Amino acid sequence: MAVIYATLIVKGAKTLADVPITIQAQVKQVLIDLDCPELASVEA
Repeated sequence: MAVIYATLIVKGAKTLADVPITIQAQVKQVLIDLDCPELASVEA
C-alpha cells in the first residue's frame, strides 16, 4: 500500500498529508528510495 500511495504522490494525485498516519513513515521511506525526498514532507 505504501508503494501505491508513493506513486500517487509522485504523479501529483495525492500529498503525504492525504496518506493515513499509520503508513506515512513507510511512504516517506519509499519516496526517499525513489529519489524524491522533496515529496516526503507533510507540507508537500
